[in-house]
Amino acid sequence: MSEVFIRATETDPAVRAAARVRHVHQRLLDRLEVLAGHGPGQDHALLTGFLDGEVRRHLAAADEALYAPASGAAETRLLVRALRVTAAAIGDLVGGAHAPGAAVAAARDVRALLGGLFAVEEEVLLPALAELPGAAVGTLVADLETLLDGGGLERPDVIDVRGIPRALRHPRIFARYARLAPGEGFTLVSDHDPVPLRREFETAHPGAFTWDHVESGPDVWRVRIGRAQE
Repeated sequence: MSEVFIRATETDPAVRAAARVRHVHQRLLDRLEVLAGHGPGQDHALLTGFLDGEVRRHLAAADEALYAPASGAAETRLLVRALRVTAAAIGDLVGGAHAPGAAVAAARDVRALLGGLFAVEEEVLLPALAELPGAAVGTLVADLETLLDGGGLERPDVIDVRGIPRALRHPRIFARYARLAPGEGFTLVSDHDPVPLRREFETAHPGAFTWDHVESGPDVWRVRIGRAQE
């Protein structure tokens, strides 16, 4: 049974997911402000350790959990490129924080850039992801939280959807696709010809995916779905 909700209200999974992301963002910004806000007695080793650890971890997790699912869609491809340019600039600032006397200034610059990056993620990227066919923002945010907690995301070579509730099948498949590197793929096993799913892929990722039938019924369909080489 599908979840019933009213869009743009607190019952909307996308709204709940955005609130979770804002909490994660604010927690990181608050911690960075505290660490960078001290005077001459600032513990530079603690500050640079936070930048190298927590900030870099967050950038990598956001790229894997949020940017990657949007990178192949025509509507969000350019947005992801812009976000990645900003994330790379933040990474450069983090690297420069190790220079003598540079940690506090670098941390403050990092915090300023993160604030802008997070605003775009919350106000532009997440709503755009919610509109992509097959995307489940709640699942993507859960992936982000898993990565930030030090966990890893599953990358099964085979997804058998026959035992998965119908409402969860396409989000599970699109989430797996988002974790593919160019040239990689996985096998979908279904109890019907997944024509509607292919239409969603053609809408969300035109020209960016491969679709090869391995077995075509009458009881089981197997399709190898891949990310095209760039």
